Amino acid sequence: MSSKKQDSKVQGRGAALTHLDQEGQASMVNVGSKPDTEREAVARGFVSMELATLGLIKEGLVKKGDVLSIARLAGIMGAKQTPHLIPLCHTIPLNHVAVDLEVDNDQVGIRITATTKTEAKTGVEMEALTAVSIAALTIYDMCKSVDRGMRIQNLRLVRKRGGKSGDIVLED
Repeated sequence: MSSKKQDSKVQGRGAALTHLDQEGQASMVNVGSKPDTEREAVARGFVSMELATLGLIKEGLVKKGDVLSIARLAGIMGAKQTPHLIPLCHTIPLNHVAVDLEVDNDQVGIRITATTKTEAKTGVEMEALTAVSIAALTIYDMCKSVDRGMRIQNLRLVRKRGGKSGDIVLED
């Protein structure tokens, strides 16, 4: 396949789909000619649960261990594994990954925020989203024996900085 076809963009619903060639086949985007720039992404999500489950987490009484510490570590590790989980995602050096977990007594659950930073040719949005996803799945896994009704909700990118498209702020 020629590089011209690999670098082309296929139009779909008014937006350029950069991971498809002219024949609609999956194709990894060539970022080789792009300069390295500082980039940052922040993603969020929420795990809702029963009040009793939240109490067990806060009191450190979940049988599998310290839910918040393990979920934080799992989120960081998940961000580092993003190119192994998401097809066509570039491997990039992560300069920083932070996963913050906040107990929300009013909404009855755990708020998850992940921040990822790099200096690379492409962004770190997928790494931030993966970190939140893996942290949420870890909370679910650790607590499912006491609460089958937990829900992973509202996974989203909230902002990104750097790169060709510049800063995007979707919420504060």
